Amino acid sequence: MEAVLADYAVSVTELKRNFAAIVAQADGAVAVLNHNKPEAYLISAQRYQALLAYLEDLEDAKLVQERMGETAVMVALDDL
Repeated sequence: MEAVLADYAVSVTELKRNFAAIVAQADGAVAVLNHNKPEAYLISAQRYQALLAYLEDLEDAKLVQERMGETAVMVALDDL
């Protein structure tokens, strides 16, 4: 059996019937189950945007780490 990675789970049928109520009461991710297996996860738009921003920050941090040993190059603002 697959792990459900959410505190709250609903069936596809229940989600179709009560979408607005489920979204309103969901605090975090909602696991959407199809035949008792996770089919999808539902998160708020705000949480999704925060997740994308976090991933972008992680990518930037990785790039910084990769460039730590490089020699700095002076550039004038007018050259940009």
